[in-house]
Amino acid sequence: MAVVTSKEMFKKAYEGGYAIGAFNVNNMEIIQGITEAAKETNAPVILQVSAGARKYANHTYLMKLIEAAVIETGLPICVHLDHGDTFELCKSCIDGGFSSVMIDGSHHSFEDNIKLTKQVVEYAHDHGVVVEGELGRLAGIEDAVNVSDADASYTRPEEVEEFVSRTGVDSLAIAIGTSHGAYKFKPGQKPQLRFDILEEVGRRLPNFPIVLHGASSVIPEYVKMINENGGKMPDAIGIPEDMLRQAAKMAVCKINIDSDLRLAMTATVRQYLREHPDHFDPRQYLKPARENIKELVKHKIINVLGCDGKA
Repeated sequence: MAVVTSKEMFKKAYEGGYAIGAFNVNNMEIIQGITEAAKETNAPVILQVSAGARKYANHTYLMKLIEAAVIETGLPICVHLDHGDTFELCKSCIDGGFSSVMIDGSHHSFEDNIKLTKQVVEYAHDHGVVVEGELGRLAGIEDAVNVSDADASYTRPEEVEEFVSRTGVDSLAIAIGTSHGAYKFKPGQKPQLRFDILEEVGRRLPNFPIVLHGASSVIPEYVKMINENGGKMPDAIGIPEDMLRQAAKMAVCKINIDSDLRLAMTATVRQYLREHPDHFDPRQYLKPARENIKELVKHKIINVLGCDGKA
């Protein structure tokens, strides 16, 4: 098996009423935890690399780690650029072996978003790479993405047909109430996804794969672990998993998960070092962190995404 595009994955997901997990990666242990979970559940998987992760870990190192994961698991793995914001960044990732890129022009005007997205699509398609575009803006902070509540906006369903037809994108990220980062909603707030928007988008774009960003659930267990071991995270509420499962049964074929992975790793490392203050070997605390990431991803695959057994 080799690195693949998401095209066939999304086709099967749309027809089967499930979604593919797109998990952000930053280092070896995270890649191992995700792909070991995918192998044990026989699930297709998308490994996402943000511009920040690519800068931190180095493009070549990440690609070689992913290449190792393909060899070890034998699974179809898609390598995706998350939130590319320039043509140059997308081109660099395409030339460097990514099989999928996202061009996020949502901060531009509608016409400028179309112009930029079309430019990326033309280059990507010439090189056998698929492209994700975005309409609407999610609130929150994740790596270089920083959108205030005031600047956030829901996707306008009446724009999606024109955007897709004029750009030629292969999938579309929409804003229906998810948000980036771990601080999504305060206690007492009721998270609510705009399924009416999703339904209308699906009606206007039949059989077309839709993407949800900012879909971590901010698992309370890990927030508690962090705070019990020296952290200072405020209580927060993420996206309820039953809402994500409902979205996966509709037009959503790709669900992005990043913050939950960070929380699982950080919580495990904090707890381990608190319990073993004399340990200094990174393997001692990264091993249980990797294991917790694997268990978290298995949970998402089986209980949220519904893509177990679909590789």
